[in-house]
Amino acid sequence: MRLLLISNSTNAGEPYLEHPLEQMKTFLGETTINALFIPYAGVTISFDDYTGRVRNRFQEIGHDITSIHEFEDPVQAVEHAQAIVVGGGNTFHLVKMMQEQGLLDPIREKVLAGTPYIGWSAGSNMACPSIRTTNDMPIVEPISFNVLNLVPFQINPHYLDANPEGHAGETREMRIEEFIEANPGMFVVGLREGTMFLVEEGTIQLLGPRPARIFKKDFVPQELGTGADFSFLL
Repeated sequence: MRLLLISNSTNAGEPYLEHPLEQMKTFLGETTINALFIPYAGVTISFDDYTGRVRNRFQEIGHDITSIHEFEDPVQAVEHAQAIVVGGGNTFHLVKMMQEQGLLDPIREKVLAGTPYIGWSAGSNMACPSIRTTNDMPIVEPISFNVLNLVPFQINPHYLDANPEGHAGETREMRIEEFIEANPGMFVVGLREGTMFLVEEGTIQLLGPRPARIFKKDFVPQELGTGADFSFLL
């Protein structure tokens, strides 16, 4: 199984998909791949426009994409995919559409069999056991919060430490603390922007300039950076 799970698509002041572009190129290799793109997290952008935006960046690194919404049979598209790419946006919208298309089991089987998987933001949430640590508003109601379960821990993409002056509401850490209180056996990784996990050959590696923050009930949160041993998550 090979996964590239990216916190975010765009760093402040950078072009779209700039920060993970070289990592995606390395991950996919030298041989040209036409990856299957899943744009269902896009809500305020059309699937055609979303696909075009991602295709432009993939072509820059010698690869291409075809969106699943262009196929008459989406399950068959998954079965023949050379790689699977799941874009960010609204996680609830993404999951609902994937459930309606019957895609969760076929994608899981395909990735477990070795097909490379790239996801950012909502696409990284999809690799977890559930979407219960997404930041998104539940604008639609999926059948279940359970998703691909490719990794046995939860990711919180776009993780922020900030507690703005004058803000009296919950911080991101407080919300994650609620999750681990209700789910005491589960690790949650606060994946900061500009970072990603590379999972392959039974190993996991953090890439990027910022550390990840690790949460679990009854443990003090840990800050682990590039080069740290994350194998306990698997």
